[in-house]
Amino acid sequence: MEISSKENTHFFSNNTILPVDRSSFKSESSASKEKQSCCGGIKIFLGALSFVYFAKALSGSYLKSTITQIERRFDIPSSLVGVIDGSFEIGNLLIIILVSYFGAKLHRPRIIGAGCLIMSAGTFLIAMPQFFMGRYRYERFPSTINSTVSISPCLQDKSQTPFSALEKSHAKINAGCEKEAGSSMWIYVLLGNLLRGIGETPIQPLGITYIDDYAIEENAALYIGCVQTVAIIGPIFGFLLGSLCAKLYVDIGFVDLDSITITHKDAQWVGAWWLGYLIAGAISVLAGIPFWFLPKHLPKPESRKDSSTSSEQSKFITEDNKEQHKSYQQQVKIAEMAKGKSLEFFPSLLNFLPSLKNLFGNPVYILYLCASIIQFNSLIGMVTYKPKYIEQQYGQTSSKTNFVIGLINIPAVAFGIFSGGLIMKKFRINVLGAAKLSLGSSFFGYLLLLSLFAMGCENSEVAGLTVSYHGTKWTTDYEQALFSECNSGCLCSKNDWDPICGENGVTYISACLAGCQASSGSGKNTVFFNCSCVGTLESPSRSSSAVVGPCQKGKECPKMFLYFLVVSVITSYTLSVGGTPGYILLLRCIKPHLKSFALGIYTLAIRVLAGIPAPVYFGVAIDTTCLKWGSKRCGGRGACRLYDSSALRYVYLGLTLVLGTVSIFFSVAVLWVLRKRSSPQDETLSANGERGACGTKSRKDNFVNSDHLIQTTYWPEKETRL
Repeated sequence: MEISSKENTHFFSNNTILPVDRSSFKSESSASKEKQSCCGGIKIFLGALSFVYFAKALSGSYLKSTITQIERRFDIPSSLVGVIDGSFEIGNLLIIILVSYFGAKLHRPRIIGAGCLIMSAGTFLIAMPQFFMGRYRYERFPSTINSTVSISPCLQDKSQTPFSALEKSHAKINAGCEKEAGSSMWIYVLLGNLLRGIGETPIQPLGITYIDDYAIEENAALYIGCVQTVAIIGPIFGFLLGSLCAKLYVDIGFVDLDSITITHKDAQWVGAWWLGYLIAGAISVLAGIPFWFLPKHLPKPESRKDSSTSSEQSKFITEDNKEQHKSYQQQVKIAEMAKGKSLEFFPSLLNFLPSLKNLFGNPVYILYLCASIIQFNSLIGMVTYKPKYIEQQYGQTSSKTNFVIGLINIPAVAFGIFSGGLIMKKFRINVLGAAKLSLGSSFFGYLLLLSLFAMGCENSEVAGLTVSYHGTKWTTDYEQALFSECNSGCLCSKNDWDPICGENGVTYISACLAGCQASSGSGKNTVFFNCSCVGTLESPSRSSSAVVGPCQKGKECPKMFLYFLVVSVITSYTLSVGGTPGYILLLRCIKPHLKSFALGIYTLAIRVLAGIPAPVYFGVAIDTTCLKWGSKRCGGRGACRLYDSSALRYVYLGLTLVLGTVSIFFSVAVLWVLRKRSSPQDETLSANGERGACGTKSRKDNFVNSDHLIQTTYWPEKETRL
């Protein structure tokens, strides 16, 4: 409930604490009462905001964990998945200016509550296609589905297939085409993620400023640090939830699981991706409820109310009001024509362009902004497709991949962020030292990433794609190589993807292309016999058998995956150590009254130039490494079934390293400019009292009084940087 300013004045006038001897029990009692009354409301708000941060971080990281599931479910390429992932940033940008400008003048807790409802609505919308697009259909040979009809995989003659069964099969396909032709259900996922971005927008700016306005000054940093800590915990639970849902079949509860002929190790497996979104949406609804019952204003602490030193924001506003007084007088005629609060727009606009010119005239800020944009391009692209890379490169399941990322990588990132802040505080590092630490972190992080090139697995042996049917040479023309003499008598389709594993350890795209003449069993236990192509590798005169599903990768692959995990964790930690020093560098090298504006431009640039495009062009690059595309029921290219492991490794890691290297060059330029400014002849710059000069004199007092900067460090996608 809103408390008027008169009531606040009356409250504090009756409870003002005078400086008396500490032995006075009376003063201690009154102080404790004041503390309880001032801090009770803010602590409730703190708990609610922490829960909201947890909810938004959980849903965001869960989306990352379901990238491959969405790709398979909707039969779309990685580039389109990148567009879906970037739609969150687009939604955020649509209203960020309106929320930042008007939000502080309205009921901030209720705006946050409304944002939570919008965020939950978007999360629910993402899951909705599962209930409207029918059951998931994967490619399988009829005999593995229906044990009552015995059909030879190698259809040497169409008369082998009963006419009624063949006709029924075509009828089902045609019906499915009619249903799929007019629907692109992935659009609902994109719109849902767009809504998530819109709903998430007011949480950070309005929540943090509310705490800063009404918390005791010495406690504000601690409170904001608590919120950011909870935000890091969210992705851990998000990826663990993704691991759990990936183990469950997509249509669990709707179909008989015993009839499913694929396992979670199959390239066509789709987990219950939608279930996690329902859980995340429900958590978002619960997180938004407390904000509807919180007041617009809280009583300000006495120490802040009577303090002679105001915050940076209040100083900025006071100075602006003085400077803008003349602007109002000069625009009397314009002001008379305008009405209401729209008058405030004109002086603000007059100050905008000079502030922008001043900001972009700072070489340190511009160089650091360029370095950050390029580095975030590499990191966001790497994080978005890291689950896909692990699955395809090391043959791991989606469930295990998400479990590893959530339980190992993200804690390493959190520990790196904390370590960077601790180093800055313990050694009281100045601006030049912060630049060196940030540069060193990036350099050694990307150097470690370089070693991952040697920790890849060879391509799976797939007849007709990565090896020939004779097993002697690597094929170059993939489409033509699918057919060989051993399956020339079979009526096979090159578009099918129903892999089987021959007893020779080679995977075949389908039982038909393997030349199998008979089968026994049903479902996951189907065994194919008399496979003419399987016998050509070791004993050409003898036909061999095969089982459902692809073969496992090479024997060295599990060991390489272990090495990859170790290096990946160290790399995540090393790159994260430089986050806090870089942020401090950004804050120290701009004038105090431009600090908020500079951070806004920084965040906007990161979202527009990194958050949106990076997943798209990373996805396009990854699509170029596909060896075998799936086919949709009505024709057209679907999702990729098999990637070239070597090409994927070079594209994924190479693109990340190239962008990282370019960002390092910009960081070196930042360090060079700072060194030039810190030379003896330029030391007079810092004597003018302007932080914009980026002088590197000892700032021990600044760091003692600004420890909260270490705890409140935040940058986009921090929770999921791996």
